[in-house]
Amino acid sequence: MNFRLLVIDDEKNIRNGLAEALQGDGYEVACAENGDEGWERFNNGDIDLVITDLKMPGLGGDELLKRILSQAPGFPVIMLTGHGTVETAVTAMRDGAWDFLTKPVDLNHLSLKVKRALDNRELFFRHRRMEEELERKKQFKSIIGSSRSIREVFNMMNKAAPTKASILITGESGVGKELVADAIHDLSPRKDEPLIKVHCAALSPSLLESELFGHEKGAFTGAVSQRRGRFELASGGTLFLDEIGEIDQNIQIKLLRVLQEKRFERVGGEHTIEADVRLITATNKDLKAEIEKGAFREDLYFRLNVVNINVPPLRERKDDIPLLIASFIKEFAAENGKKIDGINDKARARLYACEWPGNIRELRNCLESAVVMCQSNIISVGDLPPVFRDADDEGWINIRLGSSMTDCEKVIIRDTLSYCKGNKSKAAETLEIGRKTLLRKLADYGFGSPEDKEDIEAKEEKPS
Repeated sequence: MNFRLLVIDDEKNIRNGLAEALQGDGYEVACAENGDEGWERFNNGDIDLVITDLKMPGLGGDELLKRILSQAPGFPVIMLTGHGTVETAVTAMRDGAWDFLTKPVDLNHLSLKVKRALDNRELFFRHRRMEEELERKKQFKSIIGSSRSIREVFNMMNKAAPTKASILITGESGVGKELVADAIHDLSPRKDEPLIKVHCAALSPSLLESELFGHEKGAFTGAVSQRRGRFELASGGTLFLDEIGEIDQNIQIKLLRVLQEKRFERVGGEHTIEADVRLITATNKDLKAEIEKGAFREDLYFRLNVVNINVPPLRERKDDIPLLIASFIKEFAAENGKKIDGINDKARARLYACEWPGNIRELRNCLESAVVMCQSNIISVGDLPPVFRDADDEGWINIRLGSSMTDCEKVIIRDTLSYCKGNKSKAAETLEIGRKTLLRKLADYGFGSPEDKEDIEAKEEKPS
């Protein structure tokens, strides 16, 4: 893609000289002789960067800057000024100008500033697209992703949420099973009623029984008053039992009765209580294997597993890593009062290369550390925790059966680039394709950078 620049200056020689120099750098250039004409030309669209004089008859550069940024926040505008108006140019920088140059303009300096501004523009809009994608997913709360596997999870959630069916959420630790439970409740007719959560592995069997069903005064030593259990507190709403595979056989029997009869008694009580509760459970264990070992009741398993939603590990949904990175950077930058626009290609490639045994929880911790350590507006490899900076890549590629050839090529190119730690020349050599071909495919699949586009254009301009 060729960038199109707009040069605005009331001095014809300066205007034409700048246009000629920028065209020599490979840009398309439009010109305007005053601020009003420049504003009209900008509103016609197809402009990627504006270079404008500060002092002009009619609409001045400072007012033009405000109009542009009010219509297109983050748009790159470079101001031109005489030596006597540098202070005014600094004020324009505070108002949002990308940079300023004093006249007479150093063309080499201008070329560098334009390149940096356009690189920043691409990063800004790429980051904004990520944020827009995150906003579109807010119906699923903090579940972030657009990969095929996570879309399957969204589809099952949408189908199951309006029903009363019990749901078993399975998946490795750190994949976000609790977030799935949150989203199902929020999408259900019970969304205005309580969502009560119990982490089963954190409690002993006796405490868990009291936690779930409550107890009467004097039911056991220390029961100094009556206590309502989580089933009662969740009445009309949803009860989420995390790590359900950890509960012992006695609790399993009582839980099965609640699911079958919709009623229970408090520990030490005789009064039967009705249970209007939608049950969602989660586990990182293979419950079928637990049944084979005799550690989990098969009849309870079938009661819990009316709908099974399996949340894939991060290594099987690496296409979601850019969205997750954007979300975590935004969250932790705001939390720590930092302005961070994104992450560079080499650091992103290192994150792609990791298999993430700790899944999203591990990626989240990694990005929190990187944001804290980052001293610029772009996260680099040096900002990542040591275990990720120094990680060796195994060099394996996982492709889901049933994937199209296009999807296969996308995964192979992405993971090969990761394996080569972002080195595009090495990746092209490994894939046995030309570097130019690789750059085009990276651009096609959304993995490219502004530098890739410039490299392609430069190669196209060379005579064969």
